[in-house]
Amino acid sequence: MTYSFVVEPLAVQDFDSEDELIERCKEWNLLSGTATRVKTYLYKRQGLTLTCEIVGYVDNQTVVIQFENKQQHCIHPAYLKEMQTAGFGQRASAAADAKAEDAPETPEETISEEAAPEEQQDQAAPVEDTASGEILSAPENIVSVKNESENQTPEIPQKKAAGSKKKTAVQLPEDKLAVTAVIKEFTTVPNHFSDNDDEVIIYEAVSVEGHDLAIEEVWSSHSATLKKLELSVGDKVSFEAKIVAKKLTQHPVKYKINNPSKMKKIDPDS
Repeated sequence: MTYSFVVEPLAVQDFDSEDELIERCKEWNLLSGTATRVKTYLYKRQGLTLTCEIVGYVDNQTVVIQFENKQQHCIHPAYLKEMQTAGFGQRASAAADAKAEDAPETPEETISEEAAPEEQQDQAAPVEDTASGEILSAPENIVSVKNESENQTPEIPQKKAAGSKKKTAVQLPEDKLAVTAVIKEFTTVPNHFSDNDDEVIIYEAVSVEGHDLAIEEVWSSHSATLKKLELSVGDKVSFEAKIVAKKLTQHPVKYKINNPSKMKKIDPDS
């Protein structure tokens, strides 16, 4: 399957290494400042949600993403970041509904809609392949339209408020923390830059000394250092690490421990 909306790059500048890709994504605010690995992204358009990965760039304002069917597409990094938010599709839908309600129907418009269906579709959703200025202004316009429609549908702001409260429920400390947890699972996740999948550990029953954090599970890389401990499922361990908000690919684990140190097994009854 091919996508007709793609804007294929005429020339792609490749990244010299995964480290360069990570640094570029940090500059574009597509990765956090503490990120150590690349990730896949979601591309949303007219009801479609497609997974994609960044494979290059045209210039500092245009990144090149690649879909699973190997088609490449140009997009502004700020707009790609906006697509990662949970409410992106809802805001686009609200904008389309508001425009449909506010626009008076005339014979001239009816003829225009029949003659140019593609233009009608462009009004229903933001166009990511326009000039960079239009891309950057699109999210603000959508939010403005959404605010006007909230008076008619009070359920929308209530749900939005609940979602915002959930996002701010966990305030992660900046420093290293003393943590105890139980090994829940050993698994692997895809690595698009390697022939082998990455080995990871998922921990449960997480407890952070001196902090009451609503974190049930965390994950970390199963590094060569950790392999020396010969950990098993069910082992209770203690360690020091910084906890960051980074979801594990293909798993519902939202937080990662970075550079765990002083890890050791402890008595599960302690």
